[in-house]
Parts: sequence; structure tokens; C-alpha cells
Amino acid sequence: MNFTKSLLICGLASTLLLSCKDTASKPTTADGNETSTTVEKKVPAVAVKPETASFKIEGMTCAIGCAKTIEKKLAKMDGVQKATVDFDKKEATVDFDASVLTPEKLVQAVESTGDGATYKVSNVKTNNKA
Repeated sequence: MNFTKSLLICGLASTLLLSCKDTASKPTTADGNETSTTVEKKVPAVAVKPETASFKIEGMTCAIGCAKTIEKKLAKMDGVQKATVDFDKKEATVDFDASVLTPEKLVQAVESTGDGATYKVSNVKTNNKA
């Protein structure tokens, strides 16, 4: 009975000590009160010269690590309206504003992802959406 109680207490103590905690410090004002923060979502502006670029990407080995990383990097670029990377087809499609970006800048962004030597872009095609 004592062994069971000791084991239960050790398990409970371990759970409490090792459980996840929110240890991130929250912003405070000068008087020590916590401030509220909001995260604003980037709303894409209307494209002046809308275009779509599609291209092949060689070197991707997984859908989560490679394809999603490239997709997120493209989507964060100024002028990009939408970016999708299809791991199975090894292809990316990017809707962008040609007055802000060029297809060459998209290619450069993809090829510089990771170590800068893993991904290679080929067969770049663009078309006006206007």
C-alpha cells in the first residue's frame, strides 16, 4: 500500500513539474500592468498588374518540411496574393502583382530557401490575369 502511494505521489509530482507552462513574458506597461496584444493578419492589397507564375521545384523531399516552408516563404513576400506548392507534382503556383515582383525574384526566393543549394526551379511560366 505504501509503495502504491509513493508511486502515485511521484507520478503526480513529475506530472506537475514537467507539464507545459506558459512561461513567455507578457508585455507590461510602466506601472507593471499587462498590456493586451493583437496580431494583425496581412491583408493582400489589390494587384495593379496581376499575374500568375507556375514553375517546377526539384529537391523537395517532404510535403511538410519542404513544400510548406517554400509556400510560407512565397506567401510572405510583398506583392504575393496567393502561393501554393504541390509536393506530389513538384510544382508551385503563385498569384502576384507584377508591378511589385518579378518571376525572377520568386525563383530567387525559392532557391535561397534552406541552405541555398537544395531547391532548383525550372520551367517558369507566367500569364497575365488582367
